[in-house]
Amino acid sequence: MKLKTKITNKLSTKLLGFLPILKAGVDELFEEIKEISKENPYIEVRNKRFVTVSNLKNANADEIEALTLSEETLYESLLKQIEDSNLFPTKRSKDIALEIIEDINNEGFFEGDEKEIAKRLGVDEEKVKRVRERFMYLNPAGVGAKDLKECMIFQLQNIDMPEDVYKLASEMITYLENIDKFVNEPKYKEAMKIIKQLNVVPAMEYIKDEEIIPEIIVLNIDGQLEIRINDEHYPEINVKDPENKNSFSKEKFKEARNIVDALEMRKATLKKIALMIVELQYEFFQGGVIKPMKIKDLADELEYAPSTISRAISNKYLLCDRGIIPLKNFFSIALDEDTSSNQIKEEIKNLIKNEDKNKPLSDDKLTEIINQKYNLNLVRRTISKYRDQLKIPTSRERKRIYKVGGEISF
Repeated sequence: MKLKTKITNKLSTKLLGFLPILKAGVDELFEEIKEISKENPYIEVRNKRFVTVSNLKNANADEIEALTLSEETLYESLLKQIEDSNLFPTKRSKDIALEIIEDINNEGFFEGDEKEIAKRLGVDEEKVKRVRERFMYLNPAGVGAKDLKECMIFQLQNIDMPEDVYKLASEMITYLENIDKFVNEPKYKEAMKIIKQLNVVPAMEYIKDEEIIPEIIVLNIDGQLEIRINDEHYPEINVKDPENKNSFSKEKFKEARNIVDALEMRKATLKKIALMIVELQYEFFQGGVIKPMKIKDLADELEYAPSTISRAISNKYLLCDRGIIPLKNFFSIALDEDTSSNQIKEEIKNLIKNEDKNKPLSDDKLTEIINQKYNLNLVRRTISKYRDQLKIPTSRERKRIYKVGGEISF
């Protein structure tokens, strides 16, 4: 099956001011538009997601009690495993492991900086790496990995298989983008069968359904893939007609209509992206593996700016028969061809030179600013690595230096 689309649609100038609507997760849309409505008398917005007392009247006691019980979180589970496991026998290894879980996101991936953890605890960076590698023996399988490939490698450790199959599966994951080149290997089918069973989001079982609303639904009906946009949770917007026809009323009425158009643009953009993802990741939806794509390639195909694609996939999820997948997981994290690492390092230096000394820029903030300026999709650890290479202290350390009248040398 092939889904081919050639999109020539471009962002209308009048909608550029509403790009935050495109970037917001579906659970954030109501608040985003509610803020705009505070200054626009012609916008009425209502959240579809609400619970009234009458909804609970017919619920039995067990159902109500179940709603109030909190399940064990990923953090709590890891905390318990670290305390009880022989994997961390010394106080130092436990301290490192506890520091590591502070940097594990709700999907189960490690977003921290091993070098920074080593500095904080006064240990070697290699020691931190070795402790983090032991996470491959914790549950859920793949937790603590830095990225998709490492997540899959972690999971292999817990699967019983012949050594030659393990070696081939590891190599296939390492070269995931070109996995087809292994098709003639004697153990290819066995290795591929195992790889197909691996989770792409290690902690998905801990993410509560109400916390994630997938906007894209891909249904596999008798081998045919059908795409739907889940707009059931979009806020309802009513645009009131202005009583007066003065310039203020006309401007605000036009703004209100543009917001309605922006929501439609959001749905259309996500549908186009979904079509491309399904075409390029067809094998994944049929039980294969994800082949990392580049945002720039998708942007070129759809004739959108890379920044528009970045906004569109931010905080968005796709539901298929393999689970709920963050859209960002379909894309490899890499610098744009036109943006070198040296250029990023120069930008880091310039930002820190001009930062507020009372509130130095964190690596998270640096990442946000640079991604927005250069239309990139870098992660924090990349920026942390570049900052370390420039021998620039962390924001916490810089604040201490500034307090005593010191300066940062570059």
